[in-house]
Amino acid sequence: MPASSIPPRIKWAVDLMDVQPGDQVLEIGCGPGAGAEAICARLETGKLFAIDRSESGVDRTKRRNQKYVDAGRLVVRQIDLATLRVPVKRLNKVFAFNVNLFWVRACDDEIALLHERVVPGGAVYLFYEAARPELVPNIVKKASENLVRGGFRVSVVEQKAPPVIGLIARR
Repeated sequence: MPASSIPPRIKWAVDLMDVQPGDQVLEIGCGPGAGAEAICARLETGKLFAIDRSESGVDRTKRRNQKYVDAGRLVVRQIDLATLRVPVKRLNKVFAFNVNLFWVRACDDEIALLHERVVPGGAVYLFYEAARPELVPNIVKKASENLVRGGFRVSVVEQKAPPVIGLIARR
């Protein structure tokens, strides 16, 4: 199998998260597994729990990251956030890239679950590729409102090239 490459936007996002070797991380919407690969490469005693509603996303993530699954650093499940029961009591970080849930509708139950599981000082990192710049203000506004209503403090970061907007929601 050829070596996989991690897109620059994913590298930037994971660098910004500053994943530590012992972190307990949840990834929402693992898709093709690039985020999982970048996160797991930084873990030693920590673990990534990656979820996706799509069977193909789960399969691709497992195939791409089989060595981390085998090492016990990665668990991948087909489930949505609303029905998730996180296997770890406390999460240091939550990562999501281009997951629309947080800005397309009220998601109070999902955010309450995250608030309950993220340790004080931990954070939820939501990233959106700004391919359609006209959507960015609405994405930031709606996602921020949902997170603030759920008890998080939100800051916004931006990368110019490739264009990515990030919301960092601290507990």
